[in-house]
Amino acid sequence: MRSSSTLFPTILAGFVAVLVGYASSAAIIWQAASAAGASAQQIAGWMTALGLGMGVSTLALSWWYKAPVLTAWSTPGAALLATSLHGITLAETIGIFIFANALILLCGVTGLFARLMKLIPHSLAAAMLAGVLLQFGLQAFRHLDGHLLLCGSMLAAWLLAKALAPRYAIVASLLVGGFVAWAGGDVVTDNLTLSVVTPGFIAPAFTFTSLVSVGLPFFLVTMASQNAPGFATMKASGYTLPVSPLIVFTGALALLLSPFGVYSICIAAITAAICQSPDAHPDASRRWLAAMAVGVFYLLAGIFGGSIAGLMSALPLSWLQTLAGLALLGTISGSLAQAMNNVGERDAAVVTFLVTASGVTLLGVGSAFWGLVIGGVCYSVLSRLGRA
Repeated sequence: MRSSSTLFPTILAGFVAVLVGYASSAAIIWQAASAAGASAQQIAGWMTALGLGMGVSTLALSWWYKAPVLTAWSTPGAALLATSLHGITLAETIGIFIFANALILLCGVTGLFARLMKLIPHSLAAAMLAGVLLQFGLQAFRHLDGHLLLCGSMLAAWLLAKALAPRYAIVASLLVGGFVAWAGGDVVTDNLTLSVVTPGFIAPAFTFTSLVSVGLPFFLVTMASQNAPGFATMKASGYTLPVSPLIVFTGALALLLSPFGVYSICIAAITAAICQSPDAHPDASRRWLAAMAVGVFYLLAGIFGGSIAGLMSALPLSWLQTLAGLALLGTISGSLAQAMNNVGERDAAVVTFLVTASGVTLLGVGSAFWGLVIGGVCYSVLSRLGRA
């Protein structure tokens, strides 16, 4: 039987993954919902439904496959909605959710997305993951200028624990940083309240204009910039799970919950990397326990969906971003090692990494997708010329 001390870093990895996920994009979802004309009460209900949907799907899939399968909302999709929903009614917004999630479900049923994912070489998947995570890694050191005491103490705690007790490096960084932030008065709890908000059903409305102008781009961005990196992350971490069943499950659940404000439930990438790394558990076959912890924390976040905004504002941004960067360092280094391992694929992998890390957006689609596309073209051309 495992001791609680052995499981604690695994549970903490789940907590950090949820913390990073909410801290990085919860505000974007509030902006998107506000653009659609949702009230504060309705937005809180959407956050509740999203948390419950992600919690149920993460728990069910991770337990079924005994692998760290994390789900998440589509952050790129939320960013697109935040800039595209002005002038569209709330009912039409729900119609957009239903339309996009139905298309995602169709991709899973037909197996189209699975066939596309099989074309991605492992080295390019690893390079894409490293590119996605690069900015998070840089954040571990970016706040040293201006928050030297807080971030410096977190880095020192991480380094000392990494040398003496590697599994507890993030634990040490979290605790030391939390104490320094609290002692310095950087933790503000004035607006922190615990409130439970029940999601409300909103009848959808479908208009051709909204579905084509917002729904179709939203579907494409979600698949290309969220689901594709999510599966590539799993592949880079050594978990080759069937693609279509996961798309069918997440798409169907999101479709069912769309009238309650669940705009998407996708395969996670950045937060999943935290739970798929050796820091979560040294045994790859046991890292699904970290994902189970994520599911539980998702459910708690969902139940208290109305409190998320207050919680995020209570914690200093420098503490959150430094913690996220340190938690992902192991995954970044491992991904780079895998990407550069094959000399014949190294140039294409570097291109994939750099395009992804550049943050470029073309045709409304993010850099992770274009990194795979441009890197894939390089891989194909260089491989053919090399065989000629």
